[in-house]
Amino acid sequence: MSDALDLIRAVLGDACVDDDQARQFLATALEAEVDPLTHCVIVCGVNETLAMERAAAWADCAFFDRVPQGLVGQIELRRLEDLASVRLFRMQVLDRPVDFAAPDFFGLLSLKQRLRTNPGLRQHICLLPAAALRDYLINTASPELITSARQGLAQRWPYAAAQLELTGPARYGFALGLALLLAMALSAPFIAEVWLLPVALSLLVGPAAIRLAALGTPRPPQAAPQRPSDAELPVYSVLIPLRNEAAMVPQLFAAIWALDYPPARLDIKFVVEAGSLETIAAVRARLGDPRVSLVPVPDAAPRTKPKALDYALPLCAGEHVVVYDAEDIPDPDQLWLAALRFATHPDLECLQAQLVIDNGHRGWLAALFAAEYAALFGVLLPALARWHLPIPLGGTSNHFRVATLRAIGGWDAFNVTEDADLGIRLARRHLRVETLASNTREHAPLRLRAWQGQRTRWMKGWMQTFIVHNRNPAKLVAEMGLGPALVFEVLVLGMIVAPLLHCGLTIGLLLQLAMGTPLFDGRNWAVFYSGVLALGYGSTLAITTLGLARAKSLRLLAVQLLLPIYWLLITAATLNALRELLQRPFYWFKTPHDPVEGEVAQHKAPR
Repeated sequence: MSDALDLIRAVLGDACVDDDQARQFLATALEAEVDPLTHCVIVCGVNETLAMERAAAWADCAFFDRVPQGLVGQIELRRLEDLASVRLFRMQVLDRPVDFAAPDFFGLLSLKQRLRTNPGLRQHICLLPAAALRDYLINTASPELITSARQGLAQRWPYAAAQLELTGPARYGFALGLALLLAMALSAPFIAEVWLLPVALSLLVGPAAIRLAALGTPRPPQAAPQRPSDAELPVYSVLIPLRNEAAMVPQLFAAIWALDYPPARLDIKFVVEAGSLETIAAVRARLGDPRVSLVPVPDAAPRTKPKALDYALPLCAGEHVVVYDAEDIPDPDQLWLAALRFATHPDLECLQAQLVIDNGHRGWLAALFAAEYAALFGVLLPALARWHLPIPLGGTSNHFRVATLRAIGGWDAFNVTEDADLGIRLARRHLRVETLASNTREHAPLRLRAWQGQRTRWMKGWMQTFIVHNRNPAKLVAEMGLGPALVFEVLVLGMIVAPLLHCGLTIGLLLQLAMGTPLFDGRNWAVFYSGVLALGYGSTLAITTLGLARAKSLRLLAVQLLLPIYWLLITAATLNALRELLQRPFYWFKTPHDPVEGEVAQHKAPR
């Protein structure tokens, strides 16, 4: 009996009855270009720890299910990124050096051969489950990982890091400038029309013009993609950052196992804040599959999602990485579609999947939120991508090349809309970003308090992004180009200013009506205000209608008549965001989530 077949039978136990079955397992694994040990564990459902324990018994080596306490020595890593590939480290145990290892299938075969020629090596080798070795390395490197997560971007790109650029003078200067800008725009029809009307028009008409242009930009035709074979698909890392989301864990596992991707090429990491004990317990209860790991993030400021992602980024073993939030349910084909796009477009560095709100029928607030998403992800972002302009990414379902993401410093741990900031940094480096025709279902907040907290964080993050990237406007233009830089200014500043201006204009017109003054009495300001309001609401309603049509959700269209009320709510969130920007700029409001009704909570990992 060959060592290879002997090892497979030892690992699988009663699940493999003879050499012929072992030979079939081996052939299938080699054909799929997958480590046979991992293949056997996944296909037959053998617990990862039990598999390595059986392999250690086969090799006649010592085995521990976790690294023992009291080891003497230090692990030296040249780069944190090496953590994902380390399978062996040496420590001093009592009077001898011992290599703690989690070898793959061929490493086990090699080890067995070496032990035949040098039996004394058994005194210096101890086998571990890969998860135990990985957890020990992460725990050992935790100080370096958390420092890198907090300081990495500032060291790599100091003039584009919120930690350094969001100084007190910068934040208060922005608030003062915003107040002056609003005053100038609202007073434009009364004083200095020649000078101030262009300011008002650029703030109000600019975003509307972009929306209208997006209406006339068709989606490029795409042939039906053919799924690559499993052997052609690369390892794909999936990062799922969680904080106090124990109730969402069963739904997340069900959504991940539903992905149509070769099981042995998945690298799934639940990145959980160390203080979220219930969430950690919920994830840990479902471990045992080699594809899934738990990465606890030490409690350290800032307590933000991007800091957690930066902590886990060096641990990614995949060629590509995607981020999913607690409530996300991606289309099953999303990963292979993204991998195919990356493979066929070598210059493509990032893909934004389409986020779709699936509970828009649950109330007027959810319906308005769903329509807003339909317009943004179904119309505006695809148009910006086709025009090769900066794209403010969504906070989830972003797909990246891991090497590129590391090269630009990962996420900004201190920016509370790390997605928008990252999209702008990609644009500053002229890195190609496109949208992906694959959906990720999400739930809109149903309670006003949750919506208000989330929107306040978004508005504050856009303010942060605007301040950081405008600290040196000349450098921004030099890196991004004049046209893209102007679009960035109009888009981001428009998102901040437009709700405030529309609220001011609406109040002005309502006051005029209350006083019994005719709206159109020949004065320029009334015509100006009315025209701007009509353009703003009209362009928004038009792009919303197209977005809902593309999402096949036109049943939500009638609720869009409440858009003026929605914008008033956004105005309140913007004012609250400005207050937070001044008082607690890095505070992260945690949006609460509830499991989707009807989603399968009991799940089995695919084989």
